[in-house]
Amino acid sequence: MEAADHDLHGFKRRGVLFVLSSPSGAGKSTIARKLLENEPDLAMSVSATTRPIRPGEVDGKDYHFVSLEKFRDMVAANEFLEWAHVFGHRYGTPKAQVNAMLAASKDVLFDIDWQGAQQLFQIAGGDVVRVFILPPSMEELNDRLIRRATDAPEVIAARMQRANAEVSHWDGYDYVLVNDDVDRCFDDVKTILAAERLKRSRQTGLIGFIRKLMK
Repeated sequence: MEAADHDLHGFKRRGVLFVLSSPSGAGKSTIARKLLENEPDLAMSVSATTRPIRPGEVDGKDYHFVSLEKFRDMVAANEFLEWAHVFGHRYGTPKAQVNAMLAASKDVLFDIDWQGAQQLFQIAGGDVVRVFILPPSMEELNDRLIRRATDAPEVIAARMQRANAEVSHWDGYDYVLVNDDVDRCFDDVKTILAAERLKRSRQTGLIGFIRKLMK
């Protein structure tokens, strides 16, 4: 992926493709929002979806809402970095927006499931950092979904069933955190992002900097 040009010492580094995954209700969206508020060099990847827009959502901000026919055309044209079929709807990450963010020296945050994380890793390899967030218990996860009051009981039951399947893929991630305290979990996620930005393998301008030091 194109290098980001926002290193303190003036040399470029490769942009981080930072993936957050979790079962619905485990706190991923809250942590993602806090990251974006606190990290000016981080931008959110906005997925395209075929699901209907919900009250309060904004097209282009929450999702790019497209028809099933349009989504299929985008798949055929190879316009997605990754895409998946979830709860009867399709979700995908448009390549063009991610490339534009990297070109603007931004790291990119992804709110995608294990299928998307796997596809993204296959394409972008070492630029991808995968973080999986677990609930403290399945009982607490069920209670959070009920308190959220956005889904019918049958949808909550389906989400809980899917949660078990999602958790089984925990070992496909680089980091696994338990969100029993959202502030502490956020601090851990922020620490991971900071450390990944500093990895030697991402410092593409480091060789030139070292050569100048050794002159």
